[in-house]
Amino acid sequence: MNESFINVYKDRGVAVVELNRGITNAINPKLISVLSTAMQELSSKSDVVGFVLTSSNTKFFSIGLDIPSVYDLSIVEFQEFYRAFTNLCLQILSIPKPVISAITGHAIAGGFILALCCDYRFIAEGRKLVGLNEIKLGVPVPYAADCILRQLAGYRIAREVMDKGEFYEPLQAAKLGLVDMIITPELLIPTSIEEVCNLSADSLEAYSLIKRNRNEPILDEIKNGLDDRERSFVDLWYSENTRQLLKEAIKKF
Repeated sequence: MNESFINVYKDRGVAVVELNRGITNAINPKLISVLSTAMQELSSKSDVVGFVLTSSNTKFFSIGLDIPSVYDLSIVEFQEFYRAFTNLCLQILSIPKPVISAITGHAIAGGFILALCCDYRFIAEGRKLVGLNEIKLGVPVPYAADCILRQLAGYRIAREVMDKGEFYEPLQAAKLGLVDMIITPELLIPTSIEEVCNLSADSLEAYSLIKRNRNEPILDEIKNGLDDRERSFVDLWYSENTRQLLKEAIKKF
């Protein structure tokens, strides 16, 4: 497995950040740390006009949380991991530059949450599944993603996506408003880069203010309810029913 966890290159001032943790890009503490540090450093650079968050392979954008590696964490360790993941989501949501997720493969649970934190979601044509299946693992969708999804897709769609825990192919996802554009695989990254350039071309300062006005209410909502929701999530993660469901999920990794 490549231990760099991410690849980064620049194209016309756009930082293309590829998740690069094996095929599945399962999210563990190290990946969170590496990605957070890279996004923070790149965001502060004046020659970076925005981001494309993607994967180094076409099978998975990200399978979500690395359940096998976090299953045996102590409660304190898992709390730290869960808070770090939430902070990464808030960080991406707060970047004052355009951020597009170029979904090359399946984006599942925590993987799709990362995509939801971006300003736009472009997905490759083909059988690329996206969805939030946390309920089938015995836990709710993390509160940050719950808030983002309700703002993005509306109450009724968010209710369907979170309550049912289904996966959606690109056409279904686009119909529900979960993705913004379906693009041929070979054009996915170039189109995403071009769109970041377009969004930042006239006035990056104006774009930043528009984004802040759009996202500040949701950031406030998340932060105001975070501690209580975090405790509830962690408590449920260690419940007997959820532990059994997680064991079954581990067999599929």
